[in-house]
This record gives sequence, C-alpha cells and structure tokens, in this order.
Amino acid sequence: MKLTHLTRADYRRMRWRNDGGWTTEIARHPRGADDAPFDWRVSLADVERDGEFSIYDACDRSLVLLEGAGLELFFATSNPVLLHRRGQMLAFRGDEHARCKLIDGASRDFNVFTRRAALGHKTFFRPLVGPIVLFPEPNATWIVHVVSGTAQQQHTDPGATAQAGDTLILESEPGARQCVLTGGGELVLVKIEPT
Repeated sequence: MKLTHLTRADYRRMRWRNDGGWTTEIARHPRGADDAPFDWRVSLADVERDGEFSIYDACDRSLVLLEGAGLELFFATSNPVLLHRRGQMLAFRGDEHARCKLIDGASRDFNVFTRRAALGHKTFFRPLVGPIVLFPEPNATWIVHVVSGTAQQQHTDPGATAQAGDTLILESEPGARQCVLTGGGELVLVKIEPT
C-alpha cells in the first residue's frame, strides 16, 4: 500500500464562518483550496459554542467525539442525538440541517466527509492494544489518525511511527500487501471505498 505520513505541520487550521469554532483539515482528495470540491475529507473540529453546522451538499458525514463533555445534535427531520462519551460516533447526511448544543464547555471531534455519488466510508474508534491488520482492497483508502499513544506501521516501504496527532493514509495499489499496525493508544480508523 502507498503510505503518506502526515503530522500537525501538514494540517490546515481555519476559523468557522459563524465564528463558533475551528476546523483543522487533516487531508482531502483531491487537494485544493478551502472551498474547492472534494471526494473525501477528514478533519478535526474544535467546537467553542452552540450553533449551526455547515451544510455539505451531496456528502455523507461521520463525527467521533474525542475531547470534552460532548454535545447534543438537533436535526430538522430526526430526533436529537447526545454524544457524551469519548469515541462515541454518529453518521448523518452532510446536507441535513444540524444544530449543536455543547453540554459543558468546548469539545473536539473527528470528522469524515465523502461525496455520496462516488464514495462511502466506515469509521471506527479503536484501542490499539494488539496488532490491527488492514487489508488492501481495490480502490480503497485507509486513514489512521492516532488519538493517543503511538502506532507503528512496518509493512510498507518506508514504514512509519505515528505519534499522537499524526495521521497515516494508506492507499491500495496492485500487488499491495496487508498492513499491520502495532503500538499502544487509541485510533480513529476510516475506510473509504467506491460506492
């Protein structure tokens, strides 16, 4: 698998248009300006106050709570959802109107967006307490964000040791071998593949 190792120095941080928080963009495909269309995007959101979520037309979205007491999400067409446990996640349509209410102060979450017509994604929050095997599949991309601890990946050339806050992007290539992650800590794993 083709490996890209990103650190905080590679990310882009921007203020929300409604001034309610910050987005730290980890990666997007294809790369482009902040307002350019993307097929997929992963980011961190620091939510500082209650407010409306941005609309992402024709996208599916996943949110994983990483820090803080959490938030409650209110939707126009479904019941409210409370996220208050570290690693708790929610998948929803990016073009659905959503409003958040913080429970007790600021929170940080991990976000995944995929353009619905072309791609889908699965998101997992996992402790890294033993080897995790990622299998190469045609046109699939794995994203590994290290929330805490370290993760070693030795089955591509070059290998990588990712620290807390780092992200590994693994893209399948013809003849690629499986990737094994070792170390200790917590990970967000995202698998992106064609629909």
